[in-house]
Amino acid sequence: MIPTITAFERSPDGGRGLARDMQVRWALEEVGQAYDVRLVSFGGMKRPAHVAISPFGNIPTYEEDNLALFESGAIVLHIAERHAGLLPDDANARARAISWMFAAYSTVEPPILERATTVILEREATWHDQRLPLVDDRIRKRLTELSRHLGDCDWLDGEFSAGDLVMVGVLRRLQRSGLLNEFPNVAAYVARGEARPAFKRAFDAQLTVAMAASNG
Repeated sequence: MIPTITAFERSPDGGRGLARDMQVRWALEEVGQAYDVRLVSFGGMKRPAHVAISPFGNIPTYEEDNLALFESGAIVLHIAERHAGLLPDDANARARAISWMFAAYSTVEPPILERATTVILEREATWHDQRLPLVDDRIRKRLTELSRHLGDCDWLDGEFSAGDLVMVGVLRRLQRSGLLNEFPNVAAYVARGEARPAFKRAFDAQLTVAMAASNG
């Protein structure tokens, strides 16, 4: 059975590929798994049918046979465990790849999302000008640590894995901030991820939806 994922009917990022469905699309493209997409409006995300699958009313979701999943990380991990290409065969390397997935979501992404909140939602707040540099410094700390680990390697731990897919997806949120440019090897790492044919196919697929929505 071809799995079905959900995505925004009108993505707030305007087609930049930052919505959570992008990483799921990319994972499916990497493993060569065909998939269907069901578009959901913001109102539809809070309706009982969707909340029955995604308790917090978010996208993406993943449905296949009798399985329904929510949370992009869990979905990417499920895809990686079911198909060859995103997790190493070696048990230790496999565990490390999964560790990098958790690191991307739990360690690297929180200050990046905090920055988005500060820039977008707190722009007019009296504390904005004082808060943003503090948030940027927390991001720089994580990028410094990531840069040190990455060194001159192409990927985080040997061959490209689900850990890289998720990490690149998280780091792409910084592209308009200028922070990535302070760490050339990290910026090059993100560019390598975006150059992968599977990424390009996933990006084009979500962009098609965004363009159709903007023209509708």
